[in-house]
Amino acid sequence: MKSYLTRDIRNVGIVGHGGTGKTQLVSSLLFTAGMTTRWGKVAEGSTSTDWDEEEIARKISIQTGLAHAEWPATPASPSGSSDKVKINFIDLPGYSTFITEAKASLIAADAALITVDAHVGSQVTTEKVWDYCTEYDIPRAFVLTWMDRELSSFERSMESLQEVFGRNVVSLQMPIGSEKGFRGVIDLVAMKAHIYKPDGDGKPSIEEIPAALADEAKEAHEKLVEMIAEGDDEMMEEFFREGTIPIHDLIPAVRKAIVAEKIFPVLMTSALHNIGTASLLTFLADAFPHPDEHAQVGFKEPGGKGDRVERKYDDSQPLSLFVFKTLSDPFTGRINYFKVKSGVLKNDATLTNYNRNLPERFQHIQAVQGKQFTEVGELHAGDIGAIAKLKETTTGETVGDKASPIYYSPAQLPEPSITFAIEPKTRADEDKIGVSIHKILEEDPALRFSRDPQTKEFLLAGSGQQHIEVVVAKLHKRYHVDLTLKPPKVAYRETIRGKADPSSAARASSSSTMSLAAPSPRTGFLPSKKEFVMRPRAASSLGFPWWTSAPSSTTASITMSIPRTWLSKSPARWPSRKP
Repeated sequence: MKSYLTRDIRNVGIVGHGGTGKTQLVSSLLFTAGMTTRWGKVAEGSTSTDWDEEEIARKISIQTGLAHAEWPATPASPSGSSDKVKINFIDLPGYSTFITEAKASLIAADAALITVDAHVGSQVTTEKVWDYCTEYDIPRAFVLTWMDRELSSFERSMESLQEVFGRNVVSLQMPIGSEKGFRGVIDLVAMKAHIYKPDGDGKPSIEEIPAALADEAKEAHEKLVEMIAEGDDEMMEEFFREGTIPIHDLIPAVRKAIVAEKIFPVLMTSALHNIGTASLLTFLADAFPHPDEHAQVGFKEPGGKGDRVERKYDDSQPLSLFVFKTLSDPFTGRINYFKVKSGVLKNDATLTNYNRNLPERFQHIQAVQGKQFTEVGELHAGDIGAIAKLKETTTGETVGDKASPIYYSPAQLPEPSITFAIEPKTRADEDKIGVSIHKILEEDPALRFSRDPQTKEFLLAGSGQQHIEVVVAKLHKRYHVDLTLKPPKVAYRETIRGKADPSSAARASSSSTMSLAAPSPRTGFLPSKKEFVMRPRAASSLGFPWWTSAPSSTTASITMSIPRTWLSKSPARWPSRKP
């Protein structure tokens, strides 16, 4: 496979709310670009990026999916790219249970495409992934999906997006037709109509704008020109001088505003009918930034500590790469997805894992197309690839030239929100549980596995119940380990503390006072104590020989744990436990 220079690479994270059609969109883009001979459908389980058995069965994205497309850049494009551009798609989950996976892998993107359901508008996860993009400081654009569905509305979607994200959300396209009649888009920059044939090859015919939409398109074009002029002094002067901005000046100005995050464009597609996909690919190739336009920060120490280190996406810089995702395959073993941060990675290179101070040999570096891997001779700065069977390297670690160490910070993920106790069904499952869960943990940094020292239970914590259920299903299918999920036990601690006057059998008629420490919800104890009177007869009936035989002249300090259910009874009714 051909290797691409940094200026010819686009790394695009596909994010959005669950069910907005991210995976279907990627599948249609790959088909339009000629990267796949079959047009994959989510409903059929044939998409490139949702290839895991659980994803096919549940029809949702669970983990990061990688794919790439080659698409010609527009001649004299302001991006400076040559004949063809390589677009790396990072297809990320959108359901809240798996959203931590999206944050963990979005760190490898240089721009984000946020999918929005044209029927609903902005949703909860739309705002969440917007915040991730802001945290990573990457440009972003919106794409309205399902434009062919009933009750979809371009106007209502734009109103929703501008209300949530501000007036800098601007449309670069207008729809031609609506709902089932959606058949193309109007390019508001070049002022041309792109007419598509439904269920076709995704290639449009470029025509003049229909007369019925000409006035509306002209008005939308003028609003776009005003927005571009607001953020650029040179464009503002030209706008006041000429009354508009010529198209040959507007195209580079639009790209400049997108890269600088001054505007957030909106486009539209119907992925199920392959409408708008070619126009979207052209936009990604011409308007989205290449890696060296996206700043990166390294440090002299791991975990974002120490002095900052300047390192550009440049082939002349010392080689360094960052592992942003790890997969565990029962046959191939460990597979690492990485991004080349600087330098040129070539086959058979021996590099150093800075985090572990261990050498790693990179044999058979590969480009990823879903679950298909194609060997490449080299990868330039900014490109994304995969490598199998590294000895120690896992997610969040930096590898590079031994003489020029640098550490890139991994994504900061939230702590798990739910915990289950897991119980092996058989002794054979118990023997395999440690190794198999360790492999699952390597590919899912949002998971936590531990053993409770009090209850001796194995605990598995994740982002939600569905997250844990998926892990249990993977353990069964990949490693033939069967587990039962249970609510974890709570180790209640209730202790009798204090001094008591030991009694003998001869003093049965007397009474003694003891102190009871009530349990704390957090630590198991409260500093305050509750007093009650207990007769020696009740005490001796508990069956403590050391108690009843103690000399009457001594005072004993006793600490003893008893079940919570005993405390609901009067002392005289506590269970008898005679020796």
